Amino acid sequence: MKPFTLALPANYRLHDVLAFHSRDAESVAEEVSPERLRKGMLIAGVPVVLEIVPDHVAAPTSASCTVHADGKLSPAAQEQVREAALSILGLRIDPEPFSAFAARDKMFGPLTRAQPGLRIVQSATVFEALTWAIIGQQINLSFAISLRRTFILQAGRQHSSGLWCYPAAADAARLQIDDLTSRKFSRAKAETLLRLAGLVASGELPLELSPSNSIEQVSAALLAVKGIGPWTVNYGLLRGYGYADCSLHGDVAIRAALQALLGEETKPDMPRTEKILAKYSPHRTMAAAHLWASLHPRSPD
Repeated sequence: MKPFTLALPANYRLHDVLAFHSRDAESVAEEVSPERLRKGMLIAGVPVVLEIVPDHVAAPTSASCTVHADGKLSPAAQEQVREAALSILGLRIDPEPFSAFAARDKMFGPLTRAQPGLRIVQSATVFEALTWAIIGQQINLSFAISLRRTFILQAGRQHSSGLWCYPAAADAARLQIDDLTSRKFSRAKAETLLRLAGLVASGELPLELSPSNSIEQVSAALLAVKGIGPWTVNYGLLRGYGYADCSLHGDVAIRAALQALLGEETKPDMPRTEKILAKYSPHRTMAAAHLWASLHPRSPD
């Protein structure tokens, strides 16, 4: 596959992208530095390392993408790699419509002005986003990152460069429960992961969007899977599809951010949080991004 270049918008926040993909200091599937990002993934069964190099570190205007594949990629697989690059770089949701929508809002107006150009960075594939959401359910971030690394090493495949490729559904479906529970996964979490992998690998739960498989249909199918609830679905839609109107009212950090902004002594409960966020539809994903960012404000570069 030939290298390709993606244009980056003005005020592109490269730091946010690199920070998201380098959350695991011992990462086996990502290699991140200020100058480049290398991501291992399985595309149509082929181990692939996607290397992304911005033209500048301080104010990048484009990113060159080089694909290192351990096998031949079909035209459809090549398109999947391009789609993965858009997700990895957070280019699916334009933040400006929400900034304009919330410009005069008492709560989000100041947030958007404080964090201009804030974007939602995504996982390389929908399956990666969904499995990460399951892994991260009801545990702290450091433990979730550790379990994610274990999952990659148990179900992924190693690229010829040495970098590991995040598992695809077919690879994960080959695992046994004990492969995970013997490595600190709870039985419920392991069962949910393998249940999802089996359904996706068999084709019973297609994740590709099409005229006959809308985002609403995917959401309903995911909710029907034992162990997957509304938070997991919404987080998966956010990180996997770049869906612009995800309601993260079940997210503890979202509720903590609202508590701080409202100046209240306790977090708003989920029904009230859902009601608050509903005011910002169809931009609830960017609302969530700004609420998360408000907990860890970053000075302008």
